[in-house]
Amino acid sequence: MDISGGIKASLAGRYAAALFELAEENKQLDAVEGSLAKVKAALADSGGFAALTTSPLVGRDAAVAAVKSVSDSLQLDPLTANFLGAMAENRRLAQLGGAIRDFSTIAAQYRGEANAEIASAHPLSDEQVSSLKAKLKSLAGREVNIDMNVDPALLGGIVVRMGSRMIDGSLRTKLNSLASAMKGS
Repeated sequence: MDISGGIKASLAGRYAAALFELAEENKQLDAVEGSLAKVKAALADSGGFAALTTSPLVGRDAAVAAVKSVSDSLQLDPLTANFLGAMAENRRLAQLGGAIRDFSTIAAQYRGEANAEIASAHPLSDEQVSSLKAKLKSLAGREVNIDMNVDPALLGGIVVRMGSRMIDGSLRTKLNSLASAMKGS
């Protein structure tokens, strides 16, 4: 059963789908998801690692060596480590963030869940996250995995992306709308 939907239309999606198929075949979904979470955190926390994945100045051999080192230091499972090595070898590390996101989407669909990306101006409390998760679950009609990000540029409020839906309750958008309305007067 193909649960990847339109994800395979992108390069990152094809990498994610291939990794998912290997992980499912080898019964390593949980291990791969855990390793990808570590990689995602490393991309967010380490400017050097993020720069390595996007810089065209980093050569193939240097990228492969760096990815091997990162895989060892993060103690990634062998399947994920090989996946990163293949991306480095093929000079596709710039697609890594998208591949991680797409893998998460495919895995959630496989489990009958939905993914939601939430950006807030300030970190949300556990109670706020639980309440938001319950509301999104009732909206989606199934369990929802939440990926939280803090974006101070929002000024206040939150932006929720779930599948093709986007709910923008940010202060930035409200102020921009007000400014546009005032210009038209």
